[in-house]
Amino acid sequence: MPWDNQEEQHGPWSPRPSGGDTGGRDTPPQGPDLDEILRRIHTKSRQFFSSGDNSGKSLLLTAIIAVLLWLSSGIYFVHADQEGVVLRFGAYSRTTAPGLNYHLPYPIETVETPRVTAINHVEIGFRSGGYMRAGRNDNAVPEESLMLTGDENIVDIDFEVQWRISSAPDFLFNVRNPEETVKAVSESAMREIIGKTSIIPVISEGAVKLQVAQDTRHLIQETLDHYKAGIDIVAVNLLKADPPTQVIDAFHDLQSARADMETASNQAEAYRSDILPRARGDAQKLVLDAEAYKQQAIADAQGQSSRFLAIYSEYRQSRDVTRKRLYLETMEEILQGMNKIIVDPKGAGVVPYLPLPELKAKSEDTK
Repeated sequence: MPWDNQEEQHGPWSPRPSGGDTGGRDTPPQGPDLDEILRRIHTKSRQFFSSGDNSGKSLLLTAIIAVLLWLSSGIYFVHADQEGVVLRFGAYSRTTAPGLNYHLPYPIETVETPRVTAINHVEIGFRSGGYMRAGRNDNAVPEESLMLTGDENIVDIDFEVQWRISSAPDFLFNVRNPEETVKAVSESAMREIIGKTSIIPVISEGAVKLQVAQDTRHLIQETLDHYKAGIDIVAVNLLKADPPTQVIDAFHDLQSARADMETASNQAEAYRSDILPRARGDAQKLVLDAEAYKQQAIADAQGQSSRFLAIYSEYRQSRDVTRKRLYLETMEEILQGMNKIIVDPKGAGVVPYLPLPELKAKSEDTK
């Protein structure tokens, strides 16, 4: 051993000799000689184990090994999806990150390593691992799924809540049974939201189902935050919303009747939208035609009145000429389009004339 030959060499912690390169200055005082301490420990232990009391040595060796094993039991490993929560005498002490860590051995300290990134599932209204694969509920739980709607009907609802741990200390110490707590809070929240909604939109309208799931998630999260449960609700999936099995056929008939009613209503509305504009147009046309006839009649009457007054004024000034003119104009209007022969009233016979109408008719025939 290096410390057995002190006269030839010195260990790295041995005191340096004075003089030499010091230039005659005093050497400052040195700390304890660690080589000397190790040498003494080695000598004592060799003397102890070389003595004759073997039973005492075995007990001491066993005790030393037991102490070392007890101390090494505090070594633990935290995986990447976990957090280490160290408890000292059962009370929260600290949180450790993923990797190799150490805590004081049991019973002084213990450690819990919950999976904080894992997504957990709670099924409400059914207990079937094959629900999502098969698309049906193989094991319904009616006492959980049957809920009362806002219009006093009963609806059968199956839904799933996905959650994860957001705070490991709160999750471990503030809630005794986290999964049962999430289940109870989720069922209560869904019943409250459904109790404010009518049955028809819940079972038939996708937008209403999505809104129900979102409102339920918010209500669950608010309640768990009030409990300081250290749980984050990831999603609420509304898997089924149907009438109860006993009356589902009647509800289907009702839905069919409502669909027929909606179709008839849409057709009537389409006919109304088509006939009303046309009727309004026809009515407006009649009003405009009547207004136009009114204006025309008034204008004609005013024109005839003005003409009569003008003729009357001329008649008062020259009655014979005006009377003869009126007679000729009237006869012209009556005999228009007829063959006429002019006879001399003095007895001279037929007055010669140029047959312009006959010539005109012949010229049209030749064309």
